[in-house]
Amino acid sequence: MDQRPGKNTTRAAAVILLTLGCLYVLRPFLAAILFAAAVVISSWPLYLRLRTRMRGRRTLAALTMTLTLTLLVVIPLALVAWNLADNAAAAFEELRKLSAGDLHPPAWVRGLPLVGEQLHTYLNELLASRDRMMELAKRMAEPARNVLVAGGLVLGTGVVQMALAAFVSFFFYRDGEALKTVIAAAMKRIMNEEAEAVTDTVANTVRGVMYGLLGTALAQALVAAIGFAIAGVPAVLLLSVLVFVSSLIPVGPPVIWGGAAVWLFAQGSTGWGIFMLVWGFFVISGVDNVVRPMLISRGSSLPFLLTLLGVLGGVIAFGFVGLFIGPTLLAVGYSLMSGWTHTRNPIVKQAGEGR
Repeated sequence: MDQRPGKNTTRAAAVILLTLGCLYVLRPFLAAILFAAAVVISSWPLYLRLRTRMRGRRTLAALTMTLTLTLLVVIPLALVAWNLADNAAAAFEELRKLSAGDLHPPAWVRGLPLVGEQLHTYLNELLASRDRMMELAKRMAEPARNVLVAGGLVLGTGVVQMALAAFVSFFFYRDGEALKTVIAAAMKRIMNEEAEAVTDTVANTVRGVMYGLLGTALAQALVAAIGFAIAGVPAVLLLSVLVFVSSLIPVGPPVIWGGAAVWLFAQGSTGWGIFMLVWGFFVISGVDNVVRPMLISRGSSLPFLLTLLGVLGGVIAFGFVGLFIGPTLLAVGYSLMSGWTHTRNPIVKQAGEGR
């Protein structure tokens, strides 16, 4: 009896050290594992239905889900990374050609209300002076290069992380039942009667956040692609994926479709530019106000500040997949804390108060 506390302390210390060692070994793959776990938890009901239709063939159903994830996420992301590199090179080549000739600001600049005449005069003076242009180019070249390199690294790392997450998800699908049993037993040893409630809260929160993030991003990307195609904007696939990614960041999509509208105005397509502004404001951005509350109502709704911090902190900590992992982890913590302190509000009420 006297040695029991010492034995328990030694056992706990050994478990903690072993856990830390495992985390250290898995650290390079932690982002992919967390993302794969979130995807599998979110799509687990779909996997169960698919497995039932395949007469209980776990491996075949897991392979089908993994290939679907690869086709829907990994391959398009890789194509966008490739197209982005090509478009960046082409853009620099066009700028080089333009700098060799006489430059003039576009005529539509003068038509801008309030600041059009002053802006047109300033641009004329700037473009007429080679020395001022070279000085401005030198000041902007280094920051632009750093942004492009950093963006390329994040996107390239994201492709690798997504591919690894798809690989890991296969085993999570196939061996999910066994993993669920082990995790449930461990949770019960740690939390006793609260284990089941905590497990349900985590699963529902992950599903709600992933449905809200991915569902809203996909819906906005689809309607954006339709608008870009109708208006005749080039690089529809690239811009649509940028809308998909930027939709995870508050006020992100307007930067993309607003830039497309500016390009249309610069090309002299005033009507299509107005169409792009109307389509972006009422359709693309309107999707966020309709689809997100519908999808996220199954889980936990994050306050605006935690969503923003989750996205930014997730990218810093995990790279590209941190766009999804960061908000999900914060949502799980927020939901558990709200449950433990008995301050959880209905999701519909939270979503309504956010708007």
